[in-house]
Amino acid sequence: MIARSSEESRAVPPRPVPGTTLAAIDVEWSKNYRVTNGNIPFCFSVIRVTVPAGTAPDVAGMSYHYTSAYVETAGETQDLICAADAEVARLLDHADLIAGHQLCSDLATLARAATVAAPAIAALRAAWHRRRLAQDAHPRVIDTRYDVGHLLSGTSRRLVDVCAGLRLDVTQPELRGTSMTALHRRWLDTGDTRAREKITVLNLRHCLSTALVAMRAAGLGSWTADINVNQMLASHLRDRFAWTADPAFTALLDDRR
Repeated sequence: MIARSSEESRAVPPRPVPGTTLAAIDVEWSKNYRVTNGNIPFCFSVIRVTVPAGTAPDVAGMSYHYTSAYVETAGETQDLICAADAEVARLLDHADLIAGHQLCSDLATLARAATVAAPAIAALRAAWHRRRLAQDAHPRVIDTRYDVGHLLSGTSRRLVDVCAGLRLDVTQPELRGTSMTALHRRWLDTGDTRAREKITVLNLRHCLSTALVAMRAAGLGSWTADINVNQMLASHLRDRFAWTADPAFTALLDDRR
């Protein structure tokens, strides 16, 4: 399994910052609705950001930490689920707010594909189900598909449309002329690193934009001008993923385009 983290090159872990720790998780899976439990997870990401207490955050320039994992072969599904469960356990212990976009589906896919114990995933699924009944729960859970209607005027709850309604530019060059299924198949069949990186960056964009929407919904931060989420990705990923240096990606970083 291929794992990446913004903290893996640090000699000393960063000191905790007083404030609210928000985490977002997003899972990608191959879909087969004709077979029971036929949806197979192959990639997940987590974004963690601490919003300092008592200050209005610079949302566009905020610092965040990321973790991502991607199967190297089709036989590593259980390794991925174990890694996701360990990451969720850390979030349950240390985050104040956990967010996902249609988080119920991501967690259900992990749980149903698991042949190993995944207690943290089960615990977060339970927290998702009772999130509206226990507003004082810790950590708090926000699903940005279902829980942010008070921020939006449109009817669509697709993540790209939610982001557009909140002035978040989440343009996705990875899917031009192809699909996630095709990219993932190229990685498994031919070892196409570019295809894998495209999905990883796409997954991290989903995760980061979900974190921003949840931040807005929780009253932790706001913005009045457009925010280019690809710029936020580039500032943290450009030394780790060759795809973020590709002209198709860097063309998105100029706000004048």
